[in-house]
Amino acid sequence: MEMIASAPEVTRVTRPFDGPPLAAGRRARVLLVDDHELVRCGVKSMYSRIDDLDIEWLEASTLQEAIQIHQREQGIDAVLLDLNLSDCKGLQGLRQFLQSQPDARVAIFSGTQDEFVVRQARALGAVAYVGKGGDAASLRTALLNLLRPAGTPAPPPGGMPSSALFPRFPSSAMYDRVAELGARHLEILELVLSGCTNQEISSATQLSLGTVKNYVSSLLLALDVRSRSHLISLFR
Repeated sequence: MEMIASAPEVTRVTRPFDGPPLAAGRRARVLLVDDHELVRCGVKSMYSRIDDLDIEWLEASTLQEAIQIHQREQGIDAVLLDLNLSDCKGLQGLRQFLQSQPDARVAIFSGTQDEFVVRQARALGAVAYVGKGGDAASLRTALLNLLRPAGTPAPPPGGMPSSALFPRFPSSAMYDRVAELGARHLEILELVLSGCTNQEISSATQLSLGTVKNYVSSLLLALDVRSRSHLISLFR
């Protein structure tokens, strides 16, 4: 009688798990744009996980690198953008980023504690102003508020403070007037404060020289200042 050999027993090998399972929670992708490597490393190491939120950090050291990453990568929930990078200064970086990536959620990441800068950033389209100068708990709270899921109601008093998105610094009547300006006036104002001439502003904005002169004149009138030099001196 012919004997039929039985099939060899298959041994299943289970790979050992490399670590404890992650608790169920949310995940977020954040692009951190800062020209200081130590700052980027510190933020990444301290805030890879906050409560039930796992954060995947992407990095860029220049504005152009950040724009390329945002174009290439999918599902970036927020951008933390430093004000001063090697290829842009001040809020021009915010304006350029949003012109290139209009759907991006960009938060300014800066140590500047200036109510004028905060209000201008908000008017130009920033979704938050995250300060570098605070303590670790403040940055943690700001990140949680920034990455709160869309449609989630704002936290009640006693929870995350509204200042987690846009902090308030000492204000003045001048800043109140600035807050009433439109986006184009704010752009012209920033260039004036940067020391640009009318011709340079015309080149930067693609507006005619006559139009620029009209904008500058209306700024002086709206802010109740005597001259261009007087205006610049008020923000130094």
